[in-house]
Amino acid sequence: MTIKILCLSLIFFAVSLYCQGILIRGMRRFNMGEAIKNYGPEAHLKKRGTPGMGGIIALLLSPMMAWAACASGASDAGEMLRIWSYPALAASVGLLDDILKYRGRSSEGLSSLQKLALQTAVSIPWAYFASRGGVCLTPDITVPPEYGVPLLTFLGVGIQNAVNVTDGLDGLAGGAVAISLISVLMWSRSESLTASAALGLAAVTAFLWHNSNPAQLFMGDVGSHLWAGLILSLCVEGDSLIFVIPAGFLFGIELAAVAIQIAAIRGFKRKVFKMSPLHHHFELAGWSEPSIVVRFWLVHAAGATAAAILILTVLRGGVASAR
Repeated sequence: MTIKILCLSLIFFAVSLYCQGILIRGMRRFNMGEAIKNYGPEAHLKKRGTPGMGGIIALLLSPMMAWAACASGASDAGEMLRIWSYPALAASVGLLDDILKYRGRSSEGLSSLQKLALQTAVSIPWAYFASRGGVCLTPDITVPPEYGVPLLTFLGVGIQNAVNVTDGLDGLAGGAVAISLISVLMWSRSESLTASAALGLAAVTAFLWHNSNPAQLFMGDVGSHLWAGLILSLCVEGDSLIFVIPAGFLFGIELAAVAIQIAAIRGFKRKVFKMSPLHHHFELAGWSEPSIVVRFWLVHAAGATAAAILILTVLRGGVASAR
């Protein structure tokens, strides 16, 4: 990371922190706190009324972050547009969901089918443009466009829902996103990629300042969709789609747990977990919320590291055998 990118990141950390403080005060003034799902853990009912939509600050600042990176010479305008277009599209779905929740004073906005349809609708055109020359699983392995579009659409919808279901405890999803972006910084090979990951990290770290337990601000669907889109977009633009596996390690586990729970209930009329997503299972098992969050961060960091090492080992082995 260059000094220029580091300075920009620190500036946007401070700007994001300040703007989120304004958002918290404004939402409290107009009594715009989030409704809490009645079917969740009872301990969460005390969080009712906490301001939400914290991710909207990163969404509003993202064009400014991209412009500043380009104006400083730390990035290329075309690359920044390609990287940030999908996060913005994905965030628009989350923002609509959040707005409907606030208008209805309810914890329910879009129905599951409506959200799935909109997530697919914004993912398909992005997937088409992102895969015009093929999708690079690695710099040496390319998926042709006819397979790239469904692959990216599937991953786009999947990661949006995965980050969304992970966002259930104070600091959990935000901290996991920060770890994911740090992992991207470790393998990124272009300044635009590094700048976007660093600026995204600055924004989500500023959010964590207010989201740490007890949270003063929730991410909202706009935030979970935005950062999900950014993680996937960075992997695609970095010609290393396969690294979405380590970057999305914890999110994949959380989404898989939800799928397993649904399949078990519908197919066998029984539960595998006390409650899903997985973090609620451990809450009902007696773990404290801060303990779950920190331990899940550690699992994410360890799993992402192990997955990345395994991928690199396999790829290097393939290259060596090809020679």
